[in-house]
Amino acid sequence: MKRRPITPFSLSFLDIMFCGFGAVVLLVLIINAETVQARNEVFSDLRGEVVRLENEVIIGEENKVIAHNSLQASEQALVLMQGEARQVQNNLIEIEAGLTSLNLETSASRSHINKLKSDLKGLDKTTQQLSAEQAKQGDKVHQFAGEGDRQYLTGLKLGGKRILIMLDASASMLDETIVNIVRLRNLDDQRKRSAEKWVRGRNTAEWLIANLPQNAKFQVQLFNTRSRAALTNSQNRWLSTGSAEDISGVVKTIRETIPQGGTSLYHAFRKAKQLEPRPDNILLITDGLPTQGKNTPSNTTVTSQQRLAHFNRAIKQLPNGVPVNTILLPMEGDVYAAAAYWELAVNTRGSFLTPARDWP
Repeated sequence: MKRRPITPFSLSFLDIMFCGFGAVVLLVLIINAETVQARNEVFSDLRGEVVRLENEVIIGEENKVIAHNSLQASEQALVLMQGEARQVQNNLIEIEAGLTSLNLETSASRSHINKLKSDLKGLDKTTQQLSAEQAKQGDKVHQFAGEGDRQYLTGLKLGGKRILIMLDASASMLDETIVNIVRLRNLDDQRKRSAEKWVRGRNTAEWLIANLPQNAKFQVQLFNTRSRAALTNSQNRWLSTGSAEDISGVVKTIRETIPQGGTSLYHAFRKAKQLEPRPDNILLITDGLPTQGKNTPSNTTVTSQQRLAHFNRAIKQLPNGVPVNTILLPMEGDVYAAAAYWELAVNTRGSFLTPARDWP
């Protein structure tokens, strides 16, 4: 029997080769699967990092927009503040200029006041000399001696057959400043009666009574928001300067009166118009323009223009052709008072004056 020849490519060899190739393929597949898994894991981590970075970029963009808007707002505020600062600087410059002007005016006013004081001293000396030549005190209807013999009021017209004296008895007669008026208004009655300004006002009224012409008729009206005769039961009738009872009764009432309330010239002038026969001379003692008119105002404050309007309506109640002589004891803040009463004096052929603080 013929033997087969031996060949290296027999079935067993091929099996071995295929098994080897299969093992290599299997090894490659295993290694490749692990590589893909590792690559997927790395890719997943990188993907998450990318997403996180993208979110940070978005948030950063939003913060950038907010910061930009805040910067614009700050720049606008800075521009406004710079403009306000320039305005403040301009105002300061104007105020400094105004203060400089006021200082100059104050210096000039002081010089003028000093000159007036010097002139007043000369007038005092002259008046004292003239007083020595006047009639004896017994000729007066009421004795009243002021300090330093200051028994005069230049230009005041005391003549007439029927003389009406009107004394302001409102709360503003307590003092010259609003702060002190409010303070005194809350004190007891005795303190109000002894208030310096009110004492000046009632002393002025007494001086006028003391210097009334003999054999003349007179009436004294006290007014605030209303008007009343100083002597009880003498409303709308005249008193006699020859009656000691009438004189003493009026003076006693004036000394016991307590300043209170607001001021209405409307009712005061209306009472003057109701006197029969009408007065031929009015002597008005007040400290400023009225704070109300015919009716009680609803507001607690009043402006200078409103006070002037109340005054203009009140003077329409005055009887025609009667001179009004005003003695003004001024208070702060009433800027139109002096001019208004001066104009009233001119229009009625009366007089207007503001006496010194130590008068009478």
